[in-house]
Order: sequence, then structure tokens, then C-alpha cells
Amino acid sequence: MLRTTRAPLLALPVIASALLLAGCGVLPGQTAAAPVDLAAFAPTAENKDPSVLIDGVEGMVFDGGQHVGPDQRVAYTFTPPIGGAHDQAWAACNGVVYPQPLRSENLVHSLEHGAVWIAYDPERVGGADLDALAARVEGQPYMVLSPYPDMDSPISLQSWGHQLALDDADDPRIDQFVAALRQNRYTHPEPGASCDEIGRGYFDRASPPPFAPVPDAGAGAVPES
Repeated sequence: MLRTTRAPLLALPVIASALLLAGCGVLPGQTAAAPVDLAAFAPTAENKDPSVLIDGVEGMVFDGGQHVGPDQRVAYTFTPPIGGAHDQAWAACNGVVYPQPLRSENLVHSLEHGAVWIAYDPERVGGADLDALAARVEGQPYMVLSPYPDMDSPISLQSWGHQLALDDADDPRIDQFVAALRQNRYTHPEPGASCDEIGRGYFDRASPPPFAPVPDAGAGAVPES
């Protein structure tokens, strides 16, 4: 059984927040006009999870390695999900922009490999905003973009154990989240695992498993943990 422990991510102290903003020429209470220096969000042995610097990131600690069959569903806690049991086949995630919603169980396996998944509500995000998201993903290693119907926010970023809900495709926190968590060897269970397409019979990028809403825990679904 996969062990999960709910663990809210640490909030950056107020004084550190003020210093970070001041270093970018922005006073507390103002909105930054451009992303801060992304070097501050690069993970190191001393700073293993720089996402604690990003306002709004939520999370939960998961162990990895629990697989379900291709016909099984998982009752995830987060929407979109950020960890837990998942399909044995990962979704291709090396800079892939999917035009259709995907089965969450495959995408969670991609997160386990170190990918960042950008999800958007197709009813609220389109046009130039969708183009801006796609430009961040297309051709980039360990990145994937897909629509996810009926989210609470227009945009949601996922990595293993981390989530950030956003309203704006130009929000600088998108780049900060990616810098802090994409292939962060300290925050996901399988450093070095592939994000390339597996092939037909496992996960076919051209015809991926279809999306279905996350089931209730009492509807015969596999528990998240």
C-alpha cells in the first residue's frame, strides 16, 4: 500500500518575501511586471524544494511506485491530481501539447518521472492565452499541456506532490514553478526516468486514453493511497 502523508508546503517568511520582491524592484503589495530571476528557483542540495518561495503552491507528500491497471480508476484527492497510484504507462511528456483531455492515471505517472503538467479549463482559456501556455511547453523536455474540464481555476500547474492554481497565462509564477520542480530530483520518486512516448499498446500519443472525471472513493475506484 502506498503511504501518503498530508504535509502542507512551508510558507516563505514575510521578511524573505519582502526581500525577494525588493530585489526585483517591487514593493510588498505590488504586482511584479516580469518574472524574478529564475536562478533563485533552481533546486540544490541546500535548497531542495524552491517552490516554497512561490505564493499559492499547495501539496502533499506521496511515495511512488503503486500501479493500477488500464481499466482501473483512482479516487484522487487533488483536482487535477498530483500524485498517488497511477497507470503503469506514463503519458508522453517531452514537450507535448495535447488538444484533448487525457486520462489522469497516465499523467500522474508522468509527474512521478519529473514532468510538469499544465492543465487548463477549455471553457475559460483559449486564443492568445492558450498560445502562451503552449509556447512554454511545446518541444520542452518534461513538460506537458492538456485541457482539463471543469477545474476550479482557469489554469493549474502540477508536479509530483505540488499544485499551483492560477487565473492568468502570463503569471510569472508559471516559470518559477517550472524552474523549481521540473526534473527536480529531490521532489519526485523516479529521477532520470523517461518522458518519451512508450509506444502502441501502452500509451499511444496519437490516440491516448480518454479523460473521465475523478470518481468518488466509494464508487469502486482504487484509493489514492
